[in-house]
Amino acid sequence: MNNEEKPASMCGSQRPLMCSLSDSCSGPLVSTLPQSSFQSSSQSSATRRPRSARLSPGAGGWSPVVTEQEPWLQVDLRERMEVTAVATQGRFDSWDWVSSYLLLYSDTGRAWKQYRHEDGSFAGNVNSEAVVQNKLSHSVRTRFLRFVPLDWNPSGWMGLRVEAYGCSYKSYVADFDGRSSLLYRFNQKSMSTVKDVVSLRFKSHQAEGVLLHGEGQRGDYMTLELHRGRLDLYLNLGNDSGPRLGGGRVAVSVGSLLDDQQWHAVHVERFNKQVNLTVDSHTQHFHAKGEGHSLEVDYEVSDEVVISPRPGEASVHVGIVGSHGGRRGSDPGNVTFSCSPPQLVACTFLSAAGSFLSLPSAPSPAGDFSARLQFRTWNPDGLLLSAWLNPERRGLELRINGSRLQLNVKCRSSGQRVDDGLWHSVSVSASNQQMTLTVDGEPPAAIQLWEQLEAEGDVNLGGCPTEDCQHLTPDFQGCVRLIVINGHPMDLNRVQQGLLGNYNELQFDTCNIRDRCLPSLCEHGGRCSQTWSSFSCDCWGTGYSGAPCHTSIYESSCEAYRLIGSSSGFYSIDPDGSGPLGPTQVYCNMTEEKVWTVLAHNGTAAVAVQGSSLQRPHVTRFDYGASAEQLRAVVTGSEHCQQEVVYNCKKSRLFNTKDGSPLTWWLDRDGEKRSYWVGLLPGVQQCSCSLKENCVHRNYFCNCDADGDAWYTANDTGVLSYKDHLPVSQIVIGDTNRTGSQAVHRVGPLRCYGDKSLWNTVSFYQEASYLYFPTLQAELASDISFYFKTSAPSGVFLENQGLRDFIRVELAAPSVVTFSFDVGNGPAVLTVNSHLPLNDRQWHYVRAERNVKEASLQVDQLPLRFLQAPADGHLRLRLSSQLFVGGTASQQRGFLGCIRTLTVNGAGFDLEERAKMAPGVTSGCPGYCSGSTSLCHNRGRCIEKSNGYVCDCSQSAYGGTTCNQEVSVSFDMESSVTYTFQEPFSVMQNRRSQASSVSAESSSRAREDAAFSFVTSQRPAMLLTVSTFSQQYIAVILARNGSLQIWYHLQTDGSPDVFSPVLANLADGRLHRIRIHRVGKNLYVQIDQDIHRKYTLSSDAELILIRSLTLGKVTENLAEEVTQAASRGFIGCLSSVQFNHVAPLKAALTNRGSSLVSIRGPLVQSNCGALAESTSRTLQGETPHTHTRCKLFIHQRFCAPSFSLCGVYLMRQTRKTSYLKGGGGRGTIYSIRWCRLWTPGRGGGVRFPVGACPPFARVVACLYLLRESGDLPSVASDHLQTR
Repeated sequence: MNNEEKPASMCGSQRPLMCSLSDSCSGPLVSTLPQSSFQSSSQSSATRRPRSARLSPGAGGWSPVVTEQEPWLQVDLRERMEVTAVATQGRFDSWDWVSSYLLLYSDTGRAWKQYRHEDGSFAGNVNSEAVVQNKLSHSVRTRFLRFVPLDWNPSGWMGLRVEAYGCSYKSYVADFDGRSSLLYRFNQKSMSTVKDVVSLRFKSHQAEGVLLHGEGQRGDYMTLELHRGRLDLYLNLGNDSGPRLGGGRVAVSVGSLLDDQQWHAVHVERFNKQVNLTVDSHTQHFHAKGEGHSLEVDYEVSDEVVISPRPGEASVHVGIVGSHGGRRGSDPGNVTFSCSPPQLVACTFLSAAGSFLSLPSAPSPAGDFSARLQFRTWNPDGLLLSAWLNPERRGLELRINGSRLQLNVKCRSSGQRVDDGLWHSVSVSASNQQMTLTVDGEPPAAIQLWEQLEAEGDVNLGGCPTEDCQHLTPDFQGCVRLIVINGHPMDLNRVQQGLLGNYNELQFDTCNIRDRCLPSLCEHGGRCSQTWSSFSCDCWGTGYSGAPCHTSIYESSCEAYRLIGSSSGFYSIDPDGSGPLGPTQVYCNMTEEKVWTVLAHNGTAAVAVQGSSLQRPHVTRFDYGASAEQLRAVVTGSEHCQQEVVYNCKKSRLFNTKDGSPLTWWLDRDGEKRSYWVGLLPGVQQCSCSLKENCVHRNYFCNCDADGDAWYTANDTGVLSYKDHLPVSQIVIGDTNRTGSQAVHRVGPLRCYGDKSLWNTVSFYQEASYLYFPTLQAELASDISFYFKTSAPSGVFLENQGLRDFIRVELAAPSVVTFSFDVGNGPAVLTVNSHLPLNDRQWHYVRAERNVKEASLQVDQLPLRFLQAPADGHLRLRLSSQLFVGGTASQQRGFLGCIRTLTVNGAGFDLEERAKMAPGVTSGCPGYCSGSTSLCHNRGRCIEKSNGYVCDCSQSAYGGTTCNQEVSVSFDMESSVTYTFQEPFSVMQNRRSQASSVSAESSSRAREDAAFSFVTSQRPAMLLTVSTFSQQYIAVILARNGSLQIWYHLQTDGSPDVFSPVLANLADGRLHRIRIHRVGKNLYVQIDQDIHRKYTLSSDAELILIRSLTLGKVTENLAEEVTQAASRGFIGCLSSVQFNHVAPLKAALTNRGSSLVSIRGPLVQSNCGALAESTSRTLQGETPHTHTRCKLFIHQRFCAPSFSLCGVYLMRQTRKTSYLKGGGGRGTIYSIRWCRLWTPGRGGGVRFPVGACPPFARVVACLYLLRESGDLPSVASDHLQTR
């Protein structure tokens, strides 16, 4: 039996606790109401009264007076109805209509709640006669409706005619006082069910209380309980030794702010262990705890369902599938079967910069002062109450400061947080020369006074009406009720009527609070927090960034990492970008021409097996540290994947030689049984030796099937390469139970190469041509990225339209890219202007993103453009047409050129496949720079030429013809390179969009990317400093112990954040690669091939007006430890330095004399990689010494008596060894501690530690070698080898 809500005609004699007429619930509810059912805040004339506000084809209409501050029109439906839709018209034959409005509802006409429409406010009218109907996404059961106009015809005034649609609603209710309960007994002593349905509706003004509880003797229980305004469900299916009530249980919570005196629907469905808990429109899915699969309610322990909330009401309907009927038992306590009207009426302070309520402080008989009230808010700061106290006219302020209440008389504060959205009670009193502050019934905090104080004038809640009491801090924004001053309750009804006090920007009869984190709009597990007017997402630990944690911080593949200049190492890749799959760790092998992605598992070692049979096989399971969906995404996105399987056997067969059935097999990624052992042709039960025709026994397809007893002849090793089956998830061995049988197996890691999406390219050569795809799934968030090249001056890259909404990315002019969309708030446009034409037949990158918080547009390395979403605007982008790529539905303004690597929400689009069936579109793109081979490396850009290509390395920290040559410089302690920014480097706010679309609040735009390599033996040492005109800085140093330290000083009035990713000594003469990436508060650091480490900054502030970046010695005043490192400078080799789009080392070497680059001290081009290799080999071959040593091997036969104006002094010889080298050349090895470089005009030259010795084989000038012993002549050598 599954008791759902039934129409009234079906209730019968059973009289369930709730019934409703829900069949065809769409009839008009307002048209037949009497005139007395209509009320309004005011009326502009006798003909525009509220009773004229019925929807009518030829007459009527209500309008308020033009001076009305808070107009509203109210309809009394005479009894509770189920309302499913509302409709509006303007005033008949006029210029008066409402274009948007709020809808409030109430059971009593006193306590109101705003209907939360999906897209904020309701859309109204555009003229006076057309009827606009809005269907409610979820129906409401209410008696009173209130229409609150927000916008109206700017050429006229407000005018309204209204209708509501729905049906009659009847229910049976029970009212509880907090001490009462209702007992329900089942007709049998014991009941065990596998499926249950429990549904009820409740309303309460308390945030705590048990709604329903049932339990059984074996430990089963079910409890529905209000806790902190949320609904908790505790459910256990037997044999649980934990507490049934109290603090030791784990609950599933859903809902929020459920203590709002409005009806809430609860629905619990259970089948076995699967449970759905729904409150209103929010659902949680979970698995029940306990060892059983049925819910057993035992009569001997508790044969009842207890419904016992705190003071409030509950309309309850309970149905339990599997029961045989039941009866209502006793109702202990004060249970009544009618709903008492609520007595608590609140008002809402709408603004943190203008809302106030001034109330007179009636004289106290005792001459003292007291005030108490209840409030709720999400804001961590705000002035709640203020007053002037005599006799010395001292100001009293009660404010929320840092989420806690603070009384400013002597800065006394409460200990608990009060910005949690719950109701809190506070009382302040000054009596008997003592000031006390009491919060939520906790023990009061007292302050001794020298004299008795009493209030003078008005008491202000929130802000205040006069300038002499204005404050720099924000005013209170939230809800207030039960205000009592000097023992006198304040009647908010009289305040609203203008009979008591004064107010501004208040909303009466409602607490208009909302939980912006329910449902959470943070993606990928981001944690939602909120204030009254906005929400924010904490993306820490998610692997994603951006306002709603939408954008992955990781590249999608190893191939993508190589394109940005990375080397071999462990990386986290996110194969579906901003899609639902998270990142997974892989090893990227970039030592070959192909970039291999390697996913290791937990069983790469060889496993010996004995004693297994088909009845009891040996099973080895492989865990790749990634989900099946992640593995599928990696394999699917790769061009080729393979996995080696090694099977050594001794009397252990793979196949039964009689019938060919497998005795050993493996399972693919989906758990399907596979018995082929080589290649990419599934279903062929063969081994590698059969395909190569070199099996030991020609009668068998596998070596092991010969059933030999010798290891050396029985080896079946194969490479599996059919992508749809990879990787191997299990291997099952079933033939090692005979005497002498044994097998050894090993499954290698999954190895893949190629990224199928990176070079998926099409060409559009007709303006009317396009590709079409299914409708873009982008309601709440979408990101679109692609590359294009063209010679056309304009064209639409892609477009998707809805009824009114749309999204479009286009080349609007030769140097202008625009991203435009409309989600119901009016068209919004972001524009990026390039200083160079974009129709230059070269590849350009575009990334556009739109989410509920903001939109952004990126073109190449140009500054990122942002646009804030309005705080309470429409959220959902509703599209209905197909997605058009390279054109539009109208076949106008089509794009002419090439598009590649189109990705939407992390999913790559197969443009080439779709181009096969589209006229005017072909696969591929003409030109040298359109192939999958990476011609230019390390962010280098391929430039088409008429007879070839060149690599533009201007955005790369590397040089050379293909941007793969390391740019290295050797520093001494006086050396420094300073790059001065031409303009403040930061992201820029878009200024061309509509003002109505821009929110006043802004999430952090802070982001930096830095990467560099270094070799040094010095510690401490200054590596890199970024400073701003506002005294902010970033510093990367080596500390006294040689460990890396990263300093972020973002708040000039606070202490810097300091992070030490590793404590190891990096001043070891070896090459180290550092990568630093920041987004807001999240800082990601990678050292060498290690995985990314994540840290949290204390601030997400931007670097304001970046002034310069300095490598080496710095003379600025910084933190003490940083200053010490700065004064020591850097002695060693720096290479491949990149900060965002700037490569300072490269600029120093190629733009000497430029006003942007300032060089101090000696600066010598070097090769850090070769030097580090030399040092590393030396350290491996010699006993550690207090001084790092390097070796130079000089062939004497290449020495010639020649001299040069430049040279190298090799000093401090510690050991000399002569020996004969193959070929007759005589060699001499010198071990040195430091070297000195001499150039004309520098006197004695520049001394370097050995870790920074320039690699002599790369020095263009002749090297002059001064001998220190008689074994070497004074000659110059042009052939030196580093060893």
